[in-house]
Amino acid sequence: MVMDALRFQSSFTSSSVAASSLLSQPRPPFSSLQLGRVGSSPAIGSVSANETCTADELHYVPVPNSDWRAALWRYLPSSKAPKRRHPLLLLSGIASNAFTYDLSPECSFARFMSGSGFDTWILELRGAGFSSLCVDTESRKEEQRIVSDLLENLINVSEKMENVLDEGFKILGLQDRLSKRVGDFKDRFELIPRYNWDFDNYLEEDIPSAIEYVRAQTKSKDGKLLAIGHSMGGMLLYAMLSRCGLKGMDSGLASVTTIASTLDYSSSGTFLKYLLPVKEPAQALNVLALPIDTMLEMAHPLIFRPPYVLSWLTTNISAPQMMDPEVIEKLVLNSLCPVPAKLLYQLATSVDKGGLRDRTGSFYYKDHISTTNVPILALAGDWDLVCPPDAVYETVKLIPEHLATFKVFGSPGGPHYGHQDMISGRTARSEIYPLVIQFLQRHDQS
Repeated sequence: MVMDALRFQSSFTSSSVAASSLLSQPRPPFSSLQLGRVGSSPAIGSVSANETCTADELHYVPVPNSDWRAALWRYLPSSKAPKRRHPLLLLSGIASNAFTYDLSPECSFARFMSGSGFDTWILELRGAGFSSLCVDTESRKEEQRIVSDLLENLINVSEKMENVLDEGFKILGLQDRLSKRVGDFKDRFELIPRYNWDFDNYLEEDIPSAIEYVRAQTKSKDGKLLAIGHSMGGMLLYAMLSRCGLKGMDSGLASVTTIASTLDYSSSGTFLKYLLPVKEPAQALNVLALPIDTMLEMAHPLIFRPPYVLSWLTTNISAPQMMDPEVIEKLVLNSLCPVPAKLLYQLATSVDKGGLRDRTGSFYYKDHISTTNVPILALAGDWDLVCPPDAVYETVKLIPEHLATFKVFGSPGGPHYGHQDMISGRTARSEIYPLVIQFLQRHDQS
């Protein structure tokens, strides 16, 4: 089996922080501290109304060439932990906000990192979480008209669907729930015409702006950051290293950790391949964005309530018995946001031969990852249906051997790790967090 030959370094230096002190003390919710420019309204729909930022600070940074401001959640380092040289930047996956790293005090990746002494920042890319947008009045009126028409069509379609379903499904009340929530959804949908960016926009605008902001706030001696990316967040870090390596530029990163990430899904059994048939119809219909948050909120009773018609969807998130049901439910209801069609179209190239390409279609990101000079820890879960271990290895095998550290978590007898489990699973804090800390510590000191 190819996994037997994978490179994995186990000689980490031992952490000087006691295990009991690695998790920082629970912190009260922190209301929005808007440090960016004035006159923006929050991006509606990515965080439910009863949720607040649970970090110590919430910062904003303008995104170039747009009306958006990205949000940065900051978790201050524990005074009881060793002082670290570099700040830590966390990047979430597609359609995700900062809650993916801080779902609860018991499984908070961000709090564990700050409790270990790292000045920890979670970036919410444009359109996610507390990111904000400036919208002029006339544009907003036109967007409201478009949204009203869209919602009316959605209600009509849902009513027709219920008419053709048997009585057992009609009791689920799809049309009734949509009608009751139409006001909430209208606010969310009004932003969809503004979702007009792709992966390269994140790479060229959001990420550099956030890195510069964190660098200015933290003032590390060498100006470098440590970075961790989950899913698409890891893809962004790989792509950044690929571009910088090709151009001979300094990435500004002291180390990179990727969790369930790859630049090439083409040879793997990822379930993402089954989503490709929706690409052409979406393009033909000129769909601007996919409101994943709204869709899953509507499907919520079908996933988490009897008769559990759509409960199988959770297997794409977590391995059986790995995450508490209430934590998965919070993830579904509070951590998602709409996804621009442009972003989906570009990410779809990652399942084609050669892997992820830039927007021109001529630059294959994985072809240049071998030029990086940054140490990389790549983690995979044995039960991950989204980014299986063989997909992760497709990128890892191209990284210079002395820089690559690879680990597949999970064992035949369990526990198993799905796509979110390495961040929020029951055993992540004991099996995975310390491993990440040791890798960060090694490269924080070098």
